[in-house]
Amino acid sequence: MEWVAALLFIAVILVLLAGFPVAFTLGGTALLFAGFGVLGGGFNEALLSGLPNRIFGIMTNETLVAVPLFVFMGVTLERARIAEELLETLSALFGTLRGGLGISVTLVGMLLAASTGIVGATVVTMGLLSLPTMLKRGYAPEIAAGTICASGTLGQIIPPSIILVMLGDVMTTAYQQAQLDMGVFSPKTVSVGDLFAGALIPGLLLVLLYVLYILGVAFFRPGMMPAHHQEPDDNASLGKILHALLPPLLLIFAVLGSILGGFATPTEAAGVGGMGALLMAISRRQLTLERLQEIMRNTLRISSMVFLILIGASIFSLVFRGYGGDDGVRAVLEAIPGGVVGALMAVMLVMFLLGFVLDFIEITFVVVPIVGPVLLAMGLDPVWLGIMIAINLQTSFLTPPFGFALFYLRGVAPPSVTTAQIYRGVVPFVAIQLLALLLIAAFPGLVTWLPGQIYGG
Repeated sequence: MEWVAALLFIAVILVLLAGFPVAFTLGGTALLFAGFGVLGGGFNEALLSGLPNRIFGIMTNETLVAVPLFVFMGVTLERARIAEELLETLSALFGTLRGGLGISVTLVGMLLAASTGIVGATVVTMGLLSLPTMLKRGYAPEIAAGTICASGTLGQIIPPSIILVMLGDVMTTAYQQAQLDMGVFSPKTVSVGDLFAGALIPGLLLVLLYVLYILGVAFFRPGMMPAHHQEPDDNASLGKILHALLPPLLLIFAVLGSILGGFATPTEAAGVGGMGALLMAISRRQLTLERLQEIMRNTLRISSMVFLILIGASIFSLVFRGYGGDDGVRAVLEAIPGGVVGALMAVMLVMFLLGFVLDFIEITFVVVPIVGPVLLAMGLDPVWLGIMIAINLQTSFLTPPFGFALFYLRGVAPPSVTTAQIYRGVVPFVAIQLLALLLIAAFPGLVTWLPGQIYGG
């Protein structure tokens, strides 16, 4: 009955493209297929009795408690206008350096990524704050749009990231299942902390490559980045720099350092991050009762969406496996020429294309549980595979014409910036992302070295 599982997957994609809500599409379509299967005698209805246990497992999963806490932290920092002060300070710090504003935008994007981890919010915030300033200073719309989109998507790979928390939880289950399939009945585990440590060097590598590209454009095509003549009042004092940079850096080190140092679980560290963000907003006098209510509503809305999608994905996964879909996927991947390399390239290509129509959350909860155990059973490192998937999808979200980051920026960009200019601007950054993927594929130690040093694995 593997063909029914393939039909189920195609049906879900088509219904999603029709605009139906993701969570209800995943669960509803799967239950319809299960119902017809029970009536036709092709589906074992006893499998559906496992649904309550699956949902209860989601409710009691301590790792996933980090998601609403990190969301709260990110939304609070977004409302505290921390990006505005960071951008002003770094722009003044780099002063008249050609391309300095582009570098400032990249570094602020990196800090926001490490502070919030919410890609859409980062792109929109940076677009509203920095795009008008870059255009006013004579930056070409292409380089301005490309820099903002690329730096905004860093939230997917730079820890502590909400996306890495969800991916870490899924990879843990997939890794254990892969080992059980191989006959290992005392399986090793992989944690969210492993994924955070593995993402650190690749994330910083991407930032470095972005900055080098901006400097290269500034040197070889100076007309795209005119030099800025600063006024005396624009200079950044040491006190101003510390006031803007120190609080978010301390918050990042407190959250990430406590996880990597083994002092706290991701959930505990997320609680520290949420309280730290709240204190930062209070200290900057940006927290009113009305704004706090807005923060709570946004946190509830985003968290509810994530968990509803996770429940829907669990129903889909159960029905998909009930029709033998996991055996079909394993057979297809094992039949691909090139062995594990060919299978990995095929999976990466499919995920890249799915990234045009599905968000990271759906791909993490639906696709990774299907292909993850098969690839891991072929001997791939779970942390390395997780980071490869994260950067691959980050690239997909940047790629024209369907990249999500492009739509986010298009929504806040002025009419003078055309969609074609946004598309042209991100193409070099897509090439940089692909280069980073190739580097990580060629040198897996870029991902695995730091977790091995920290955790001794």
